[in-house]
Amino acid sequence: MAKAFFGGVHPHDGKAATNGKPIEQLAPPKQVVIPMSQHFGAPCKPLVQKGDHVKLGQKIGETQGLGAPIHASVSGTVAAVEPRPYSMGGDVLSVVIDNDFQDELSEEVVAPADPDLLSVEEMVEIVKNAGIVGMGGATFPTHVKISGGIGQVTTVIINGAECEPYITGDHRAMLERPEQIVGGCRYLAKMFGVDKVVIGVELNKKDGIDALNKTIAETKAPVVVQPLRTRYPQGGEKQLCQAITGRQVPPGGLPSAIGCAVFNINTTCAIYRALTTGMPVVRKVVTVSGSGVVEPKNLECPIGTPVRELFDACGGLKDETFKLIAGGPMMGMAQYTADISVAKGTGALLAFALDENKTVDDPTCIRCGRCVEACPMHLEPLYLYQFVQKKLVDELNDYHIMDCMECGACAYICPGRLHLTQSFKAGKQLVKDDAAKKKAAAEAAKAAEEQKGA
Repeated sequence: MAKAFFGGVHPHDGKAATNGKPIEQLAPPKQVVIPMSQHFGAPCKPLVQKGDHVKLGQKIGETQGLGAPIHASVSGTVAAVEPRPYSMGGDVLSVVIDNDFQDELSEEVVAPADPDLLSVEEMVEIVKNAGIVGMGGATFPTHVKISGGIGQVTTVIINGAECEPYITGDHRAMLERPEQIVGGCRYLAKMFGVDKVVIGVELNKKDGIDALNKTIAETKAPVVVQPLRTRYPQGGEKQLCQAITGRQVPPGGLPSAIGCAVFNINTTCAIYRALTTGMPVVRKVVTVSGSGVVEPKNLECPIGTPVRELFDACGGLKDETFKLIAGGPMMGMAQYTADISVAKGTGALLAFALDENKTVDDPTCIRCGRCVEACPMHLEPLYLYQFVQKKLVDELNDYHIMDCMECGACAYICPGRLHLTQSFKAGKQLVKDDAAKKKAAAEAAKAAEEQKGA
């Protein structure tokens, strides 16, 4: 049995609505809106302009520094290159493509003659050109994680925990696409030079564990499935590393600090597809669920598909729906509009219509300490909350607010209904703004000193 991590909670998982629903292919949309920011790092620079004809899989966004390229998810004509509403808030520059429904494949999409003969450098380059990122929501460029971990990583972990309530896309991939998952693991083992890859799966997905083990046995792949206790946030990188290896990632550190690298299930599938077919990331599996959805489903659609079309494919929204969330209910972001589109990190679209918004008019801390017990990062949320309210930046740093993973466990467990997670997001921004202000002041003082000396 896997080891335990500190803290955590047991929210109602809400997965029964979709964990038995096979992944359906959504009817192609008439138009896709593809954001140029779908990854951790700087937005991409558009490579096309209005009126251009594009093909499926064609690169339409180039990285500017840290990032991953973006590709056309349909063939057709570019209708606009302009800011459009974005799931992370505000507007972001997007490429709008009118679908010609021909799915004309780009000449850039070329399958390797023999994937097993590729060198490590060639595989990393293919992953980079395919625009693969962490598709569980973090969206960190996968090629950067791989290249930075070669020679340092001794344990490669595939995150199959899928601990967020309602989301079941990874679970369905285990049942329907185990060969892609196991195949991707084989390539990751080769790239990192490890003798095995570990897939961590929570015990509430026993059929997924069985499907993976069956494929591993049939292919004799260097892969091991590690069953995990069902507890949120089991799927956090640091918690997953601790559960599987027993080692803790140091404060402010990354999994690579303890010799680990973690990849999402659907990221692993994308690696397999890129190395065997040459196809970049152009489609995404999205769980559409919640009490406000008439018929919850798991849908696969082109990147850039308007979310309205996914809701329509599920019978629409109930009249009493009051909240839309992109992502899971614990870490996802509430949306002010439905005029957003599916991106690489969109794992779920949730709509809520029942009395699930547990808020009170006067949130009050009762000093019970339950948030401290629940925090998987050993933080003290009750104090951090006070420091944020009083804008005490030094104290926020002293209490390690930047280590907060914004998992929402503290807010979920709080009987006083404090808006803890939202406060910590604001507190992190206070810390960043203060650091930027001090840096600017230091640079100005240095420039003045140099000018004085000259």
